[in-house]
Amino acid sequence: MRMRLRGVLLLLAIGYPLMVHVAVVTGSPSLTALSLGWLAALALGPALLRGQPLAWLAAAAVASVLALGAQGSWLWLPVYAPSIAADVFVAFLFARTLKPTEVPLIEQIVRLLHDPSERLDPGIPAYARRLTAAWAVLFGTLAGINLVLALLAAPHGILLLLGMTPPVTLPQRAWSLFANLLEYLVAALFFVGEFAYRRRRFPHQPYRNLLHFLLQVAAVTPRALGAGRGPAQLRGRQA
Repeated sequence: MRMRLRGVLLLLAIGYPLMVHVAVVTGSPSLTALSLGWLAALALGPALLRGQPLAWLAAAAVASVLALGAQGSWLWLPVYAPSIAADVFVAFLFARTLKPTEVPLIEQIVRLLHDPSERLDPGIPAYARRLTAAWAVLFGTLAGINLVLALLAAPHGILLLLGMTPPVTLPQRAWSLFANLLEYLVAALFFVGEFAYRRRRFPHQPYRNLLHFLLQVAAVTPRALGAGRGPAQLRGRQA
């Protein structure tokens, strides 16, 4: 049951950007409302299946608001939020581990991928710190571009919806193309390019190929994000 729920949530997550893009391209208020309902289902799905009363109340409230405002242009405002917030959040996850008292997120993941008794290449910590910073900068930049395009979009950009005149306007589909397609492509290309470089720079790795690496990273990343380990704690595993 849990695996099936995860599969459904994954499909919803993949389908959401596509739904938003179709709504933008067609200019359909109904599809805009449907995309927001889709997002609410993604957020509330696990709690709804557990039968939590507050989740069902929240779902009813969202459905009512979307039904009442399905033809209102204000519905476009919350459409911009998820992609911008996601970029900011991912940038924060990487950046917060760059403090001197923290182990960079990439280094945490690397150490969890390797056997605790294995001594890592001495060049890995410095490389992992630079790579963690690079990911933070990348997603911070994506967030900035995303926000600027959303502010300047027409006919339903943020500034126009707030009654302000932007200095220039860009087609709303330009924002959607970037937020719902291009930034995923940019992140994927960065990931694959870095993976190929790292295989040459550090050839002794505990994975066979890109797919094996993705599966391993997916398995250990929750532990890295929740580890809360300082340098002495984490690096002590392999001292």
